[in-house]
Amino acid sequence: MNPRLTLASSVVGAVVVALDGTVLTIAQPTLQGDLDASFEQVQWTSTGYLIAVASLLVFAGRLGDRYGHHRLFGIGMLGFGAASAGIALAPGIGWVVGLRAVQGVFGALLQPATLGMLRAAFPPDRLRAPIAVRAAAIGVAAAAGPVVGGALVAGPGWRAVFLLNVVPALVLGLLALAVRPPHTAPPARLDLPGALLLAVTLACLVHALVALPGWALTAATAAVTGVAFVRHERRTASPLLPPDVIGSAAVGSALGMLVAASAALSGTLFVGTFLLQDTLGLDPFRSALVSLPLALLMVVAAPACAVLLRRAGARRTTVAAMAVLALGILVLSRASAVPVLCAGFALVGAGFGTVMVAATHVVVREAAVGSAGVAGGLQQTAMNVGPVLGVAAATALMGARGGSGLPLGVFAVLALAGVALGRWLPGRHAAPNDDHGQSTDRTRVPARR
Repeated sequence: MNPRLTLASSVVGAVVVALDGTVLTIAQPTLQGDLDASFEQVQWTSTGYLIAVASLLVFAGRLGDRYGHHRLFGIGMLGFGAASAGIALAPGIGWVVGLRAVQGVFGALLQPATLGMLRAAFPPDRLRAPIAVRAAAIGVAAAAGPVVGGALVAGPGWRAVFLLNVVPALVLGLLALAVRPPHTAPPARLDLPGALLLAVTLACLVHALVALPGWALTAATAAVTGVAFVRHERRTASPLLPPDVIGSAAVGSALGMLVAASAALSGTLFVGTFLLQDTLGLDPFRSALVSLPLALLMVVAAPACAVLLRRAGARRTTVAAMAVLALGILVLSRASAVPVLCAGFALVGAGFGTVMVAATHVVVREAAVGSAGVAGGLQQTAMNVGPVLGVAAATALMGARGGSGLPLGVFAVLALAGVALGRWLPGRHAAPNDDHGQSTDRTRVPARR
């Protein structure tokens, strides 16, 4: 698959997953009434998916490193599309919950592959633009999701929401499986015990963070299996997390910034909904309009970040972006007038959009081609665990004080704490990680001089 087609596949795959989650949120109330489901059952349509996808992302990335990212991407897209079609035909809420978990398994297969394919197709010094395009597309999906979901639910009904991604998933899945990637020697054997321990740890962690019944037991289980996973990884000859990935201070710093930024963003959006509608008395439509600058600036920030990375380097770009994110949250915590609220949401969108592109670029760029899938899985795990952590913190803080000032202040501090992690990121003139000529398009996309 040539670089342009690889980029297109990566973008569409990321958009399919992002759009699916966004439009589902809009469809859930109608789905609940149509299937005569309880609130807890409807909650599991999101929670079941999240537990499945978060627990398998890293192992799925390792599978891509061993068997080929295009192959995992193709299987993931076909399974994701088939599960979506099944949900659209589901006769009851139990089928919806079960198929959403299946969808999460296939989503875990395709998401790391969208980054692994880019790492294999582009040299390290040419990754900025592809990652920026992918991030901008995700921003567009986030902005368009509520509108598209609302139109479908109001028109054909909630089932049409799940038919939205069936055709592109099936087409791109078949196309990816038709590609014959160049033969490479397989890496070391798969670490199945490590994969199982990590899956249980992450699944229990997500379960505990969403505060479901029995969260104390699952939190304790996550702690025990997490310790066991670390001990196992130190002793095994073929660890699930290769030393060249977890041993990199830059990768660890970038992943920490992604967790902090996504937690701060999701927590702020959760609190912001109550601030706009309950405190300020805006209806849902006006609330959406006020927060629209966030999505717009996320889209604009992606290509702008590619330029900043080239001119200022990852360290300065991410540190400045985290500071902008913190400033935006502080503005929201003090704002009451609509123009000030719009400015706050714009700052949050610009800061988060820049951090997402810059930190993702570091994670993918610093990893060797043979570990690109694991790096992509870690990036996706950070982007899934961070929001769960942010919403859980927002729920606890709002319940404790009943207002928006305290949680927004905490999320601003969290964003500022992420600034400290930037010291380990590469500077402007850092040399890219040598991929030993394994990128597939070095002759077709020459490095800019």
